[in-house]
Amino acid sequence: MSCESLISRRYLFAHKSQNAINIISAISAIGVLVATAAIIIVLSVFNGLNGLVAKLFGNFDPDIRIMAAEGKCFAADSAFRAAMLAVPGVEAWAEVVEDNALVRYGKRQMPATVMGVADNYGQVTSIDSIMVEGAFRPGECAVGAILADQLGVSSSVFVPSVVFYAPKRFGKVNIANPQSSFVERVGRVCGTFMVQQNDYDASYILTGVDLARGLLGYGDDEVTSVSVRVADGVRASGVVKDLEDELGSSFLVKDKWMQHESFFKMMEVEKLMAFAILLFIALIAAFNIIGSMSMLIFEKKESIETLRSMGADRRFVTRIFLFEGWMLSVGGALLGLVVGILMVLAQEKWGVVGFGGDDSYIIDSYPVELLWGDVAAVFVAVILIAALAAWYPVSSIVGKYYKE
Repeated sequence: MSCESLISRRYLFAHKSQNAINIISAISAIGVLVATAAIIIVLSVFNGLNGLVAKLFGNFDPDIRIMAAEGKCFAADSAFRAAMLAVPGVEAWAEVVEDNALVRYGKRQMPATVMGVADNYGQVTSIDSIMVEGAFRPGECAVGAILADQLGVSSSVFVPSVVFYAPKRFGKVNIANPQSSFVERVGRVCGTFMVQQNDYDASYILTGVDLARGLLGYGDDEVTSVSVRVADGVRASGVVKDLEDELGSSFLVKDKWMQHESFFKMMEVEKLMAFAILLFIALIAAFNIIGSMSMLIFEKKESIETLRSMGADRRFVTRIFLFEGWMLSVGGALLGLVVGILMVLAQEKWGVVGFGGDDSYIIDSYPVELLWGDVAAVFVAVILIAALAAWYPVSSIVGKYYKE
């Protein structure tokens, strides 16, 4: 340990002539502590919300979705199948035909997004895990929970069937007989699913791919997208790159993040803004260090003269008080990190802070997720702010007293 650090530690913990100096020093450290802990907690909440929404989407969305770069559909022909088989890491894939249609059950009718899926769709996604009534069966209809409620349909009804209507893909509208311009298909309901996202639960209905092709006017090998499941232990980003290279520029290959890119980007922007606002609060808290260091230097004005008479130069004296300021800031930041991490881990394990009220929430407590990259970023940012706050009064005031 250097001589400057020993002297600065003695100055920091020694008895002061004015007790207010000790109080201000403690307040400075506590301010940095609280600001640091608050940033860690808020960023962890954003991480938890991001992970929760990604999990909800992930139960319905495939690991990778392949779409046409231009147009609405493409042909899943033998060349496409050969390209899919040539990519390692692709465990399974299913053809999908998706478009809007009108759904009728009894006297009720609602617009919906009809999503025709291949028989192996249950092997590609986790659709079975989100079925809240009945069971997903290939070739039959699984209805979103909100849409099912609006239609009044239930799989418990004896042979429940819904009727689909969609305009013919080709041809002109017959004004004399408008009904002839629509295609009609009937599908049997096997159950309802709940993603707990209105975008899905209120609009989607899964059917067999053959029914969707007949309803929407697509050919036997035409699809609007292909859903891909990545093998366990294989990174989806690597498979995306291989598929792009194999399929060419005529296709768009998206992983789960890219399928909801705008939503996750919005979450990242909100997290960044929260970090910036809380960092500004930490900057305000760091101003206490300026006042604390000013009073500490004034308290040791006579000691500066003593050190100068003993041969200490200005740099030596400056480093003493810089070490003193850094002990305040670093100590507060480290304690803040420990407090923040412990609170996040406690919330993650025991759910200390809950939502309260009834059971209308999909989770019981606030979701949190601790990322060590956030911890490192917060520590570096707070330390830089606190170090600059300590450097300013030391460099200006010590120089003045040293000259005097």
